[in-house]
Amino acid sequence: MLQSWIESTVDFCIRYSRSVILAGLILAAASAVYAGRHFAINTDINDLLSARLPWRQHEIDFQRAFPQTVELIIADVRAPTPEAVKAAARELEIALADKPGLFHSVADQFDSPFFRRNGLLYLPPERIEHFTEPLAKAKPLVAGLVTDPSLRGLLRVLGQLLLSTQQDLLPFDDLQRPLSAAATTLEDLAKGEPAEFSWRILSQGDPKPLELHRFVQVWPVLDHNALEPGGRATAAIRDIVTQSGIEQKFGADVSLTGPVVISDNEFSGVHEGIVLNSVVTGAIILAILWLALRSLRLVAAAVINLTVGLLVTSAGGILMVGALNPISLAFAVLFVGLGADFAIQYTVRYRAERHDKNDLGRALVGSADWVGIPLTLAAGAAAAGFLSFTPTAYTGLAQLGIIAGFGMVVAYATSLTLLPALIRAVNPPPEPKPLNLPSLARADAFLTRHRIAVIITTVTIVVAGSPSLFWLHFNFDPLALEKQTSPALVSLYRLGKEIPLSTAKILVPPADVNETVAKLRALPEVATTFTLDSFVPSGQDQKLPLIKKTHDTLAPALTSPARPAPSDAENVTALEQSVAALQDIAEQNSGGAADAARRLAADLDKLAHADAAQRTRATDAFIRPLQVDLGDIAQSLSAGPITHSDLPPEVVHDWIAPDGRARIEIWPKGNANDNATIGRFAQAVLAVQPTATGEAIGSIEWGNTIVTAFAEAAGLALLSIAILLWIVLRRLTDVLVTLTPLIVAGLVTLEICALTRFELNYANIIALPVLLGVGVAFKIYYVTAWRRGESNFLESVLTRAVFYSTLLTATAFGSLWLSNQPGISSMGKLLALSLVCTLASAALFQPALMGGLHRPTPVKRDTSSS
Repeated sequence: MLQSWIESTVDFCIRYSRSVILAGLILAAASAVYAGRHFAINTDINDLLSARLPWRQHEIDFQRAFPQTVELIIADVRAPTPEAVKAAARELEIALADKPGLFHSVADQFDSPFFRRNGLLYLPPERIEHFTEPLAKAKPLVAGLVTDPSLRGLLRVLGQLLLSTQQDLLPFDDLQRPLSAAATTLEDLAKGEPAEFSWRILSQGDPKPLELHRFVQVWPVLDHNALEPGGRATAAIRDIVTQSGIEQKFGADVSLTGPVVISDNEFSGVHEGIVLNSVVTGAIILAILWLALRSLRLVAAAVINLTVGLLVTSAGGILMVGALNPISLAFAVLFVGLGADFAIQYTVRYRAERHDKNDLGRALVGSADWVGIPLTLAAGAAAAGFLSFTPTAYTGLAQLGIIAGFGMVVAYATSLTLLPALIRAVNPPPEPKPLNLPSLARADAFLTRHRIAVIITTVTIVVAGSPSLFWLHFNFDPLALEKQTSPALVSLYRLGKEIPLSTAKILVPPADVNETVAKLRALPEVATTFTLDSFVPSGQDQKLPLIKKTHDTLAPALTSPARPAPSDAENVTALEQSVAALQDIAEQNSGGAADAARRLAADLDKLAHADAAQRTRATDAFIRPLQVDLGDIAQSLSAGPITHSDLPPEVVHDWIAPDGRARIEIWPKGNANDNATIGRFAQAVLAVQPTATGEAIGSIEWGNTIVTAFAEAAGLALLSIAILLWIVLRRLTDVLVTLTPLIVAGLVTLEICALTRFELNYANIIALPVLLGVGVAFKIYYVTAWRRGESNFLESVLTRAVFYSTLLTATAFGSLWLSNQPGISSMGKLLALSLVCTLASAALFQPALMGGLHRPTPVKRDTSSS
């Protein structure tokens, strides 16, 4: 009955080809308009998993309580000196803060007025002494710089230092470093390069790499209707950086990172290079269609059929699921790959029928007689494979399954309606040659003679490789799918050197904080915990006297009134006097310090003979960072007692939720970049507090959820496909002959991944359901052909169709491989590997299996009319 209905449908479409084509084009146009108007992408990878999962509910609960920790842009400001980076970050913060329409808040919290004043209280007493004792000893120099913050004042301080060495109060060799640093700054200025003298480096030595970075946290106003919700905010930040001139003023560089930027990069990474890749892929697909069909008219019919089907699938998919996600975007590639397979199966069979009977109508109906049932089974089985993810918690892949399953129905329908009508309309010429492949007859004969050996060899390979599955590696870290050299990730990993990126977070009632923290600190996997209490410094009774002592010593110097600024002539006089003093002391000494004195004398002499503008630039290069340091010193020495009531609102806001619950953050002990370490840490925290969330918890829950989803989907897919095959084939052996090669292809694919250390991730793992879709289609083609009495499959018309179908599908999947986005690229690699395994299993292993089975009585065909 089904076969009769298919043939009647094809016959109707041929008779009314113009009407069918017109209806198809109208549907395609309407679909294009709908898809264009409603196209949207949700790039939030957290939405790829069901919000109904308990751990996701905890995650969502935390994100709602503290959205500023998730909806976050981090501006990574880098500059050549600690003073320059601090000044640049402060200027950027001020420039961003007055844009309420773009940003909810902007802060470098650890450089806020509160922490500038009280920062010393968070240090151990010995570090406070290490910081304050040299300051007290440098009181005369500080006073000189405060009272005369000019080039003249700097040179007077230099003279005092030189005099101290002559009075044996200071070793002359100790001046080598500051003299050399000053000379370097002047020489860079003379070259026209941005330069700034660092008093911080002079007093405390070379800074650590992170001390040349400041991280300004921006909570942006997101546009959730845009393809890149944070795009407007990030563009505004970049514009403000350019307009403020901080890059030129401080030699600073600003890069953006954080959850918002990385999420937006998901979309930009997907469409980066997409136009070029699409054009190249399209050209290759056209070439393959030409090789398969050998007629421009047939190629045109196939392309129009595919285009109509893709547009209808796009519109239907968007209608069913709304916004797409980074996973479901792959539906277009899957449709081209599998939709083209259906079209090639029908069109290649048409060519064979047209050669046998030189009548266009009879050849088109006869093709439906050959491929109607196989295509029906293949489309149904592929759709079942894709839809098997619908009930799982992996909603991102479930969405792809819904669209791809619908696409299989569309591709099947157009291949048996629109495609015959298009072929009838383009009226291709007759086929002069048969389409079988006699050159492969020897290979067929070899498989027939050695089918037992082929089966044993295949089984041996699968069994021998099965232990490797224990080493199959899953990496569900979302950051692993980003381009590792992107500025956003480079900045994020740099931040990760200062604080761990994988932490755990807990929300508890305020009364439970101390008890929960005590349990967590007792865990060997926990390094430390943070709560709002962490911002009330301990040991204040011991620390405050140390700070006050230095304050009392330095306060007169820091508050000394400044002298009137010198004239340029006074600066020149001071320069000439310093040149003479440096030359004199250099003649009296030898060694590195003397060489540095001569070098600086030469540079000061050049500066004395330069124009006034150059001397102004030199003054700025030395005085601007000095004022930053002196201002910070003055603030840090004014620290007072801190209680909970003294904590600023922005700090409280980050640790106490609007509903009053308190946030606890837990850091792991050991290597925070080691997955095993993070896994043990997450399990230990969950054992104490099952409602814990955070990056560390998510890293293991993501993996567990996806692996469980695939186990459930694989079982459901195999069961549904088996039931569908049983309904149509009605023989257990035929069902097993179809499914066994499919399972073999899947196992070999995973074994190769394990042996080559190819990591599975949340993006490339979609290759496995695609393997079910493509693989079961190929297997069905061979089983149904075998049931109809065909043999010698390698030289058959069917293998020609399967070969070109595989080549075209591989090209479609290969276009993903070329993507600039690592996650999409890895998806293309695994799709290509699974396709090769599927083809080998269908063309080599399956015929060997069928060769020893009893074949059902072939259905007789009316060759005179079909």
